Amino acid sequence: MNIDAICETCEFARIDEETGDLICDALLDEDDMVDFISHGNGRCKYYRFYDEYKTVQKQN
Repeated sequence: MNIDAICETCEFARIDEETGDLICDALLDEDDMVDFISHGNGRCKYYRFYDEYKTVQKQN
């Protein structure tokens, strides 16, 4: 699976308004980032599924 596809559903992902690139707002240290990029398996220990519908349900 494409890493970008996984990141799109993550709570920490956002789109940069200037470049349009997908950016991760998780606080990764250098070692975590190197590990994540070098393995390329799409597994991130900071990944949290973002469900906007769940947020809306809590507001009702």
